[in-house]
Amino acid sequence: MKLDKVTVLLLAVGTAFAGWAFCNSTSGGCGLSRPRDIIPMSSRAGGESAAPEWALPGLDGKTVKLSDFKGKVVVLNFWATWCPPCRREIPDLVALQDKYADQGVVVIGVSLDEGGAAGVQSFATKSGIHYPLVMGDQQTAEAYGGISSIPTTFIIGRDGRLAGSIKGGASLAGLEAAIKPAL
Repeated sequence: MKLDKVTVLLLAVGTAFAGWAFCNSTSGGCGLSRPRDIIPMSSRAGGESAAPEWALPGLDGKTVKLSDFKGKVVVLNFWATWCPPCRREIPDLVALQDKYADQGVVVIGVSLDEGGAAGVQSFATKSGIHYPLVMGDQQTAEAYGGISSIPTTFIIGRDGRLAGSIKGGASLAGLEAAIKPAL
């Protein structure tokens, strides 16, 4: 089937609009679910469990592992450069890292972008992201229960156990509330 230029343009606009509608501010996240409050892992069936270990490439190509941050409170944020709620959340994640680094909190961004590390690095530089970023993969997303929407953030306590999660974007106040029990 041959498509004329007008049909191709309409399909492109429709696809872009569908992506925007799927990932707009009213849903709070780019995905299938609506934003939820902070979900403590102890309120889930089975309680807190050990955070799945991962080893992912950093933007410089060197391997970064969860175990590199043993003894710290880890804020593990699954995100993408193309996701509007993720982009809105970044200044609050930077502020959280700055405010709580002395207390042993580290934010780690797990990029689910498919365009590669160079594009993520360019975005990070423009956005002022100075916390560690790694390139995620399907295996890691599945290890954390399958990421059905982004941003999705997991709080990992100093003991390496999952302490909570947040689906959808969070404010600085929401992020602080999520990490307080783990401090």
